[in-house]
Amino acid sequence: MHLTNSDLLKTQAYVNGTFTEAKSGATFDVINPYNGEQISKVTDCGAADTESAIQAASAAFKVWRNYTAGKRARILKNWYKLQIENLEDLALILSTEQGKPLAESKGEIKYGASFVEWFAEEARRIYGDTIPGHAADKRIVTIKQPVGVVGAITPWNFPSAMITRKVAPALAAGCTVVIKPSELTPLSAIALAELAHQAGFPPGVINVVTSSDAKTIGAVMTASPLIRKISFTGSTRVGKILMKQCVDTVKKVSLELGGNAPFIVFDDADLDKAVAGAVAAKYRNAGQTCICANRIFAQADIYEAFVEKFTKAVKEQKIGSGLEAGTVIGPMIEEKAVQFVEAVVADAKEKGGQVLTGGRRHGDSATLIYEPTVLTEVNREMDVYKKEIFGPIAPVFKFETEAEVIEMANDTNYGLASYFYGRDYARIWRVAEALEYGMVGINTGMISTTVAPFGGIKESGFGREGSKYGMDDYLEIKYMCWGGIE
Repeated sequence: MHLTNSDLLKTQAYVNGTFTEAKSGATFDVINPYNGEQISKVTDCGAADTESAIQAASAAFKVWRNYTAGKRARILKNWYKLQIENLEDLALILSTEQGKPLAESKGEIKYGASFVEWFAEEARRIYGDTIPGHAADKRIVTIKQPVGVVGAITPWNFPSAMITRKVAPALAAGCTVVIKPSELTPLSAIALAELAHQAGFPPGVINVVTSSDAKTIGAVMTASPLIRKISFTGSTRVGKILMKQCVDTVKKVSLELGGNAPFIVFDDADLDKAVAGAVAAKYRNAGQTCICANRIFAQADIYEAFVEKFTKAVKEQKIGSGLEAGTVIGPMIEEKAVQFVEAVVADAKEKGGQVLTGGRRHGDSATLIYEPTVLTEVNREMDVYKKEIFGPIAPVFKFETEAEVIEMANDTNYGLASYFYGRDYARIWRVAEALEYGMVGINTGMISTTVAPFGGIKESGFGREGSKYGMDDYLEIKYMCWGGIE
């Protein structure tokens, strides 16, 4: 991997302002999912290393919380500028370890950096209130204070943006952080730590604990009384485990978990725009995002036309290495991810589903690239209806009425993202309000932005990231009652 700034390709954990090896000396391999080659060996931290990082963050909190909002903002702005200046290198690292197309990686770096810029500005707007007193001699004031040390546990599918989306508001609020990135994509996290080091954060404010043993690190974080908040993005199964583990120390918790996003196309939709939106919502990052369209619903009158146009667009996507120009579909992250989508497609075929395109690995049996797939003749009994697919598989269901599709769309324990296309404004309001999801895309397949609150309901979690609401989970409200004022 040829980088302009070779300092970004580090392989050690970052604790208390220093890049360091694990106390055990252990390492683990980071693999390029496109070709299976080893990229590097990375420090494999354990429980003792995590405790050291938590202690460093706790000590640094006493300093960082007392910085003025303006001073914190200036350092965050430095971090933002360094990310933009090193965009090409950061994207190359990301694509190499994660597999997504380079164009998507560049977009992720910009998106991730935008949270740092946004929350640098929000640091100055942590306002309290004065409240009319309940007695003549009383005055009431509220202030907001940082919650404390934050444990951030992040996934592999957006290894840069999922860090900045959590860490930037925490730092802006005056918290310090211990980050546990995915063992599949640790290099992006370490590169961000290097830039944070250059940006001027005091030692211990940002710590990155790389490890192949997520279970142990998570257990240490959730058990530690010094960590006052856990922010996790990942599967609903793991989120529930972490939530249970936080009970004994009564931590604040925010969870961004799985999804089963419906994508609805009504009979008055602009079909060409709906097709483009469906392709964008379904196949970015090879379908490996929590807000990817999972179940596509097309109304009966336009079903055949939509399927024809959609399948044609899917067939036109370039497949290959994420580092090759024009690639749209790169490899999935690991073998078990491919095996899961293979099982999902096999289940659909066994129950009468038809494969219009794709439905297999691209090339030899060892590849992690799964061809973008369209399924029809699908029904509620299939795994493609019930499970989060997390791969480039698009089942297209037929529906008759608005009431029917709303019932089907909401027929899931998940409630993260949803999408629909149509032109009837009365129906747009009805459907948007009826969908049981934290986010609704109306005539668009792209909903992620720094300025809007990202998050779900039901078993997709709680808490919001981004927007002015993104600061809330990192702050505590303190009420002061002043008496004796006469």
